[in-house]
Amino acid sequence: MRFAFAGIDFLGDVFETFLARGWEPVRLFSRPCDGIYDFNETTVARARALKVPVQMSRIGPADLVQLKASHCEALIVAGYPWLIRGWEHHLPYGVNFHPSPLPMGRGPYPLFQAILDRVPEWGVTAHVLHPAFDTGPILAQEHFPLAADENHDRLLARCQMSARRIASWLAEDLPGLWDRATPQGPGSYWPRMTREDRTLDWTRNVEDVLRTIRAFGSIEAFALVNSRLIYVWEGSGWREAHSQRPGTLVHRHRNHLVVAVRDGFVQLTGWSAYAPQGPRQRD
Repeated sequence: MRFAFAGIDFLGDVFETFLARGWEPVRLFSRPCDGIYDFNETTVARARALKVPVQMSRIGPADLVQLKASHCEALIVAGYPWLIRGWEHHLPYGVNFHPSPLPMGRGPYPLFQAILDRVPEWGVTAHVLHPAFDTGPILAQEHFPLAADENHDRLLARCQMSARRIASWLAEDLPGLWDRATPQGPGSYWPRMTREDRTLDWTRNVEDVLRTIRAFGSIEAFALVNSRLIYVWEGSGWREAHSQRPGTLVHRHRNHLVVAVRDGFVQLTGWSAYAPQGPRQRD
C-alpha cells in the first residue's frame, strides 16, 4: 500500500514498521524540533535515504490533493501536532496513533499525567483521523499494566513498542480493521502540562515528590532550591521526622542535594542549572 507518514522520532518505529511490511512511502510530513525534547533527524534521514519528499510545514489542502494525485492510499499520523481535516475527500484511509488507552487521555502528551495520577493500566490506540483530536473510531488498541514505581522513560519505551505491534496489525489488514472500527464514546481530555505542573512541591510528602520526578524523567521537572531554579531528572528519598522547613537545602555532597519535604528528605542526584534560552549542559 502507498502511504504518507506524518510524525517525528517519538513514534518513528511506526514509520519503520510499515516500511518493513512492504508499504511504499510517498511523502514524509514532519515539523521543526528543538533537539532537546523533540527529535526528527532519524525519521527525516530515513525518508531522504529512500528519496521520499520531506515537508516540515503543516499539511494543507494542496498537499492532500498532491497525495491523491500520487495514488497515496493512507495517511499515517504518529506524533504530529497539527489537526488534519479534509483528508477523507482525497484518501481511503487516515490513521492516528495516540499513546493512551482512548477514550481516556486525549490530548497532546498524556504520559506525564498517567504517572502522576497513578493509573493502574495504560495503552496505545490507533484510530481513524477525526475532525477533533483523538476522537475517531478505534482501529486497534493494546493495554498493559503500570508498575507502582513507573517512570516516564520506561512508559515511553513501552508505548513505542506497543505502537510498533499495532502498526504491524494495521499493515497486515488495514481494510479489515477499518471495517470493524468501533466508536469511542465519551472520554477525558488531558491538557498540556504547565511549568507549575512540572515543578516539585516541597510541601508534599516524599512519595509525591519522587512521583513527580519519575513522571517527567529525562523531560525533566523543575525545582526551586535556595532560590535557584534547576532542572531535575533523578532523585531518591526517605521518610524521617524533622523540624526543617520544607524546601530547605539541608545537605550537599559534591553534586547531590538533599532537600527537606513534609515527611522526610529528597536527594537530587540528577539535576542541572536552569537555562532560560537554548540547550543547557547537565552537571
